[in-house]
Amino acid sequence: MKFIIITKRKWNLNNFKKLNKNILILDKINLSKIRKINPKIIFFIHWSKLINNSIFKKYLCIQFHSSNLPKGRGGSPIQNQILSNIKKTKISAFKVSQSLDAGPICLQENLSLQGNALSIFTRMENKSIQMIKKIIKKKNLVFKQQKGKPSFFKRRMPSESQINVHKTTTINKLYNFLRMLDAPNYPKAFIKLNKFKFKFNDIKISNNKINAKVEIVKNEK
Repeated sequence: MKFIIITKRKWNLNNFKKLNKNILILDKINLSKIRKINPKIIFFIHWSKLINNSIFKKYLCIQFHSSNLPKGRGGSPIQNQILSNIKKTKISAFKVSQSLDAGPICLQENLSLQGNALSIFTRMENKSIQMIKKIIKKKNLVFKQQKGKPSFFKRRMPSESQINVHKTTTINKLYNFLRMLDAPNYPKAFIKLNKFKFKFNDIKISNNKINAKVEIVKNEK
């Protein structure tokens, strides 16, 4: 093994079948395995936790972030960009450093924000893996400092998945809100009515009409 990918989850296993045998895939930071392999590069995909400096100072760590850095540093970049009605963004592969999402960039690729959250995460995963294949083939990996004024996103909390009927004033705004949370194990968009909570998934839009599946559960106090 020469390389390691660390990812909290795999959205589509077929994406990872495109990798060669020189890459080990982990779902958490395993120091004993990292030390044993002594990898050339550790890649982080779908990773939201801080990476300890004892790791990125000893090993070259490259993280993938779904925004056009330095714009959109921080948490929940896909959801925050959808809320801003952004339709296209970038996947930025950058060197992990002391400051959050601020390291120099070695590669960027376009990323569409169309469709529901699951389709976007799967697309991002596929693109990230294709970028990894490009990176490991390079003999001289060049990193360039981020340019421009940074902007920052705040990580969204599950309570923020409640639909604000006063701010959600158009079908398109409602569709964006619903679809950005439409992925397995994500806090679904919901509304509360009396003793019940209505949670929405499988979101589709056609002819200015939204179709969705609704799960109704008893509202927790």
